[in-house]
Amino acid sequence: MDFIPKNIDEERAMLKDIGIVSIKGLFADIPEEIQKKAQLNLPEPLSELQLRKKITYIARKNRAYKTSFLGAGCYSHYIPAIVSRIISKPEFCTAYTPYQAEISQGILQAIFEYQTMICDLTGMDASNASVYDGAEALAEAALISLKKTGRSDIIISKTVHPEYRQTVRTYLNAKNKNLVEIDIGSNGKTDIEKLKSAVNHNTAGILIQSPNFLGAVEDIMEVERAAHKNNSLLTVSVADTSCLGILAPPGKLGADIVTAEGQSFGNPKSFGGSLLGIIAVKQGLIRHLPGRIVGQAVDREGKKGYMLTLQAREQHIRREKASCNICSNQALNALAATVYLTALGKNGIINLANLNLQKAHYAYESLKEFKVFSNSLLYNEFVIQFRNKDNMKRAGKELEKNSIEPGLDLEKFYPALKNCMLICVTEMNSKQDIDRFIEIVKKNSS
Repeated sequence: MDFIPKNIDEERAMLKDIGIVSIKGLFADIPEEIQKKAQLNLPEPLSELQLRKKITYIARKNRAYKTSFLGAGCYSHYIPAIVSRIISKPEFCTAYTPYQAEISQGILQAIFEYQTMICDLTGMDASNASVYDGAEALAEAALISLKKTGRSDIIISKTVHPEYRQTVRTYLNAKNKNLVEIDIGSNGKTDIEKLKSAVNHNTAGILIQSPNFLGAVEDIMEVERAAHKNNSLLTVSVADTSCLGILAPPGKLGADIVTAEGQSFGNPKSFGGSLLGIIAVKQGLIRHLPGRIVGQAVDREGKKGYMLTLQAREQHIRREKASCNICSNQALNALAATVYLTALGKNGIINLANLNLQKAHYAYESLKEFKVFSNSLLYNEFVIQFRNKDNMKRAGKELEKNSIEPGLDLEKFYPALKNCMLICVTEMNSKQDIDRFIEIVKKNSS
């Protein structure tokens, strides 16, 4: 929103129009005893030049890595310049949910195109206009499964992102529903036999992530058989959506719901946000989708138009029966994803995925003496294990000294995976970057 300056006369005129004599009158409804009387302890104002110098000085304290091998749910991908150019246009920059279709055709069409692209990539029938992030999208999928089946339990694999599992647990606790976690197998995937044993008449849905948090591509069809044999719903979560350029769409493998973190599509890492929650479903679940859905229709003059549709599901229409309390969407982030996918095109997203796959496998094969899980198909992340914690710390320090951001220490999330690091390789890592990373890891492991 633009800042519109005002002079003292304009301020007085506005106060007079609303029937008060000073700014203080705006806060008359706040009890005196809780109003702050003392002046705020703020520094003296700065000129633009002084402020720029101060911010630049502070910014220099940040460590700037030349390359990064950290993924774990938030990924480094190249963002074409056109993305920033388009989403910075004023008509998009302050976009909120467009209630008035007659004056919002541009943003509504952009959201409709986004929904269409998500359906094409995931193999699903319908997508909403987005939710807040991948974790929340997965939690919403769990709620859809509970509501659709009328059952009480959700099964989730421990190979799902730990923070996603926390979010799902929080949502289910509020509903007094049960979350059953399935162990990791020796190959870094979900232990299928334990999953099958856990499925029973109370199981509303099964949640898995593929590629999973440890980098392995799950056997979705095996999980699908276990779910649908029990008339449970299957949700597949995707953390790095660039993989959809090369892996089979989850919808084609039997998923009822697909959720994802769309940050990889044209959105920067930005210290972990803002993010883009993707959720798409099969036809029979459309009315259970949370949030906004944009539809396409024809007006009485025969012209194509776009509008919010199926709004009876929503919180502002039927609060007590709404599918979700979300009354907004990540419109700007979804627009970035739409521009990004349009810029890359069908062949571009396939080439991007191939680059990630090839570079990750080059690094994986070069570090095979450090690998933890065997016989796992991977996309662009994998786990390596150091001989001891000292070796891992020493390697991490030398990587940072060389302006290389190391991978994630997994012990925080998986106590059994001691001295293990989750490595991510994307198109942003050159061969020289990867070779230097490998050299430092091997040097500090002897």
